Parts: sequence; structure tokens; C-alpha cells
Amino acid sequence: MAGAAKKITVMVVDDSAVVRRTLTDVLAGDPCIEVIAAARDPFYAAEALKAAVPDVMMLDVEMPRMDGITFLQKLMTQHPIPVIICSSLTGKGCETTLRALEYGAVDIISKPRLGARSFLEESRVRICDAVKAAAMSKVVKLIPRRPMNVPKLTADAVLPRPAPGAMAETTEKVVVVGASTGGTEALRVFLETLPYDAPGMVIVQHMPEKFTEALAKRLDGLCNINVKEAEDGDSVIRGRALIAPGNRHTLLKRSGASYFVQVKDGPFVCRHRPSVDVLFRSAARYAGRNAVGVIMTGMGDDGARGMLEMKQAGAYNIAQDEATCVVYGMPAEAVKRGCVDRVMPLDDIADEVVRQCMRWTASLPVRRAAL
Repeated sequence: MAGAAKKITVMVVDDSAVVRRTLTDVLAGDPCIEVIAAARDPFYAAEALKAAVPDVMMLDVEMPRMDGITFLQKLMTQHPIPVIICSSLTGKGCETTLRALEYGAVDIISKPRLGARSFLEESRVRICDAVKAAAMSKVVKLIPRRPMNVPKLTADAVLPRPAPGAMAETTEKVVVVGASTGGTEALRVFLETLPYDAPGMVIVQHMPEKFTEALAKRLDGLCNINVKEAEDGDSVIRGRALIAPGNRHTLLKRSGASYFVQVKDGPFVCRHRPSVDVLFRSAARYAGRNAVGVIMTGMGDDGARGMLEMKQAGAYNIAQDEATCVVYGMPAEAVKRGCVDRVMPLDDIADEVVRQCMRWTASLPVRRAAL
């Protein structure tokens, strides 16, 4: 008889005894996961690592004796393992937590300052999925550089399928992008390469609310284009990228020849809100062959169905290749469905997007969008 499949081993590092106990209970409820250690600060964690190295570490940010960001830097420069940040920071603290993604963390789980136990229990599916994605991720040693519980619904729950028939082509192209695990750094590489008059784009990055605003501000300071967290009614124009706010679906809409976004509530789709499938379906419905779709690193299949609908509507689709993905899940699912025109390394995607859109934008005046 074949032996049981090896469980994903996890170490929890958090100064709150309640959080340590709750996370341990939540993870222990999944038959694929085993918590092998729980430490109250990085010094205890370092000792525990001498006995056993877990497949995944869940790490708090604010702790006594040594903060989680400093510990993460030390860990990733010496013995890198997949790390999920578990943070209650908001506001400027979100920017601090985002640095953890630069330093090699693969995901962020948010927790409230009050009522953490009930929140974590309610988020058990999201937490267990994050651990499984982290266990599949590729991590490398950090090279210091300059700072910088729900059913799996489809997009039908938010937006009806697009009606058959070709979408009238306009002078403007629009780009829609979906990413998850490893996506924050993939987006940085992609957006930093774009020229200031790049086509307007809408992005879904799976991330908790509050953190998407900090991510947008960080990217805005690094890129030639404007990057901002999407607000309901924002125009999609050249030189601007809109990032879907955490915990809200973001849809592309069209009025005449102009595009704008709708930000709305709704059920989780593919276990996510915002969902890439929802954004991509809206692009199929309202942009059709005027759209370019990009799907990047991430676990699961969110975006694959929507990208197929985009292809059927005439869009041009690009997937990040396996070699440059932290987790080759979402792009692989899109490729399996036969709806991807090009599979390419991350560094080449921006040039391909511009190339596909150039003949639609060359004759138009250019300007850097004002927020």
C-alpha cells in the first residue's frame, strides 16, 4: 500500500498566543497541512529552525526583540524558505509590509488588531490556500538592492456572459492584467518597463484591502506611468494603470469610445475578491478585440475562464512563462484552455503589450495622466 502523501509543514511566528493557537488550529484542520512549530518571536523561531525547517513560515510583522521584516531579510539572505506575512498594519504600515514582498515573502494575510481569532477562523480557506501556494513557490536567496470560507463561484455571480458578436473596434486599446502569488514584484518589473504613454490598463492583484492602495502608491513612485488604486468611475486612459482595491471586484466598462472602471461588492469568485475572472469577463464584454490580456504568476485558475472569453471575443492574450513565475498556476491553466497567443518571460511582456497596441495609439496625442 502506498504511503500517505507528505503534508506541508508550517511554522507560525507571532507574539500573540491567541493568534498562534488560532492559526495552528485553522491549519491543523486541513489534512494536507501540519504545524510543526509555533514561536513567539524571531529568536525562538531561529532556535526552532535548528531542529526542523518547515516548508512554509507564517510570520508576524510587529514583534518584540526583532521585527518580522528584519528577521525575513536575515532568513532570505541565508536560508530562504517560502514566507507568508500575517499583518495587522494599516496606513503607512502597509508600505512597511509591502517591503516584505520585495525581500522575498510570497503572500500577505491580513488580520485585525481586535477580534483576530474570529477573523482568522472565518478566513480558514484563504489561509490554507495561501499556505499551499507558498509551498509550491520558487524562492531564491535575497540579493540586497535599493529599496523600493466560500464556494468557488464563477464570474456569473458578478457579471453575465458577454453576448455573441464582434465588438466595434475603437482607436484605443486597453490592457487587463491578472496576478496572484509573486505578482507584486512581477507587476513592478512589468510596469517599470512601460513608456509614459503606455495603453490604459486595469490590474487585479490578489491582495487584502488597504494593501492595494499602498502597492499602487509604491509602484507610482517607480514607474513612468501613473499607478493608482481604482475608484468607481475612474477613466482608463493612456499613461495610467488602475489596481483593483482589495475586497472589491473591479470591472472594465465602456461609454462610446471611452473606457472606465466600475468598483463593486459581490461574492467571492474563484475564492477571490477581486477576481481576475470578473475583470477579464468584463473586458471580453466591453472591449472585445480592443483588449490585450496578461496573466501572471499565481496559484489556482482565476482568470483562465475569463481569458478564454476574451480570446473568443477577439482579444490578444499573453501569459508569463513557467521559468519566471513564482507559481506557474494561473498562466498554466490559461495555456491549457488554448486561449493564449504568446507565452513569454516576464521581462519581455511589456514590450509585447506595447507592440500589440502601438498601431492603435501612434496617431494620438500623448500625455502623462493626472491623478
